Amino acid sequence: MGGSPAPAALLVVALSLCALTPAAGQEPPAEREVLFQTSTINALLDGAYTGGLTVGELLQHGDTGIGTFDSLDGEMVVADGQAYQVLATGEVKPVDDGVATPFASATWFEADATLDLDQPCGLDALKATLDSLRASDNLFYAARVDGRFGWVKTRSVPRQERPFPPLAEVTRRQPEFEARDVEGSIVGFWCPTYVEGVNVSGWHLHFLSADRRFGGHLLDLTATRARVALDPTPEFRLHLPQ
Repeated sequence: MGGSPAPAALLVVALSLCALTPAAGQEPPAEREVLFQTSTINALLDGAYTGGLTVGELLQHGDTGIGTFDSLDGEMVVADGQAYQVLATGEVKPVDDGVATPFASATWFEADATLDLDQPCGLDALKATLDSLRASDNLFYAARVDGRFGWVKTRSVPRQERPFPPLAEVTRRQPEFEARDVEGSIVGFWCPTYVEGVNVSGWHLHFLSADRRFGGHLLDLTATRARVALDPTPEFRLHLPQ
């Protein structure tokens, strides 16, 4: 078809933020209280692996996030405003702004609630701790957990070639990695059940070591000591794939 390409469509959903609204005079700019997402998890599950947004464009919407890359080439972890790629080999490398992503989420992380873990715990207990800080099942939440971990298990996914297979087929052959006694950060999001299919309902978490040499989609862990931080986001913005 001729002519200029149509502008990318945006779906904006505004939700009420009640119990965790900052005090008067301290409310951050509205555009920082948004969970931004490109494409949907169902599209990714069906094999929509072609990047529709660049990492540079994603980082205009947040300094913390998770996702994947064009052709499903590994796992994305965004921490402190830098995107990292965890390859299927286990190698971790910083990503240039021009690299494309078919699915990712990001927000400006500003913790509203924090908690120090006072005893070792596993992943289920860590998620329960995060849940205890949530004030609503209707909002989106960004989480960051910084600390020392006795054991971490992650996975990544290998780059795919056309015709793209469904994600379930890819993950049956996913490489998994383990690290012991490692400092690092967990970043990710909790999404309400009513957006199932748009994103993963519940917790979706990725890990990145402090030395930026280990990471991936988080499968399991033992946390030795850590600080848990949670940031509710009252708005959700969806960038639709073309």
